[in-house]
Amino acid sequence: MAASLNFESLVALYYEPLYQFAFSLTRAEAEACDLTQQTFCVWAQKGHQLHDASKVKTWLFTTLHREFLGARRKQNRFPHLEIESVEAELAVELPVAFSALDGAQILAALAQLEEIYQAPVALFYLQDHSYNEIAEILDVPLGTVKSRLSRGLEKLHCGLTAENL
Repeated sequence: MAASLNFESLVALYYEPLYQFAFSLTRAEAEACDLTQQTFCVWAQKGHQLHDASKVKTWLFTTLHREFLGARRKQNRFPHLEIESVEAELAVELPVAFSALDGAQILAALAQLEEIYQAPVALFYLQDHSYNEIAEILDVPLGTVKSRLSRGLEKLHCGLTAENL
């Protein structure tokens, strides 16, 4: 059976059934091809660890299923969204002119913001908290955090440009 564990013969023997299984999971040809290919990539890296050659088929199908589940978890954690649909949620990038500003100037301008804008901006940009963490810390809804950040940055921008004119 050791001779049948060479890569080419395994691909020839199991590609089609693995692809069919992958297609039944994904219902998409491109994803099924990717999953099948990834399964054989994992075999190329780790297949030598399998000591019982009679379990190759089970190992390949289990690996494909695990790769499918891993891809779904990743897709759920990091969904693909069109930029137009989330444009309002994107953080505002400060113009390059602000990168040359002294940190003290920015902190002074931040101190001039109203308190409701000051906390979210400071937590997001100075403490690197996520929107969800800020909502939890301030005990406000997520949408409120997003709008306060947007408005706070706009006010900060106006304050800094007024100072530098």
